[in-house]
Amino acid sequence: MITIVLADDHTVVRDGLRMLLESENDFSVVGEAASGSEALSKVGALQPDIVLLDIRMPHLDGIETVRRLPEYSQRTRSLIISMYAHDEYVLRSARNGADGYVLKDATKEELMRAIRSVHRGYKYFSGSISQVLVDSFLRKNPATNTYHLTKREREVLERIAAGQSNEEVAHALNNSVRTIETHRFRIMKKLGVNNRERMIQLAQEEGLL
Repeated sequence: MITIVLADDHTVVRDGLRMLLESENDFSVVGEAASGSEALSKVGALQPDIVLLDIRMPHLDGIETVRRLPEYSQRTRSLIISMYAHDEYVLRSARNGADGYVLKDATKEELMRAIRSVHRGYKYFSGSISQVLVDSFLRKNPATNTYHLTKREREVLERIAAGQSNEEVAHALNNSVRTIETHRFRIMKKLGVNNRERMIQLAQEEGLL
């Protein structure tokens, strides 16, 4: 029997997932949570095989919950089920230890396959999600495990991370503001992020600074 804790802040979603999962003979929903912090508490107490969780939840989002999961259980594996296929969510989930990622518009068959695969110790990322991970991998240099940033892009990234504005970076590097904005856009595209804060965070995580 595969034991599961459901974590989603919408009761109707949890009810639907419970009915769906318990229609299978080898699944048992042993607990539910409406927030990330509650999910960790339930996992710690129940030690389920799988925690199935949404990304957007109060107190702790699903990605942060996944990151902290080993503190509460070494045996519980995590599967994100979300309506969002954004690159940032997918990559952050994978980097923080998610064992799988499935979209909420997946078929019942795919969801069951994902849960069973994750339970067996495999990673499961559905089609479009897998492509995000492949694209991210291809943006990296396999030899150095770093992103393909040019020397100038690294200079721009380091100055932005130091708190400089586009105008200050442009003045320091003797470039136009438009050129710096172009560099910044290219850096964000290569890192697979869509805002300054996440760009800096990821650069720090990947040792680019």
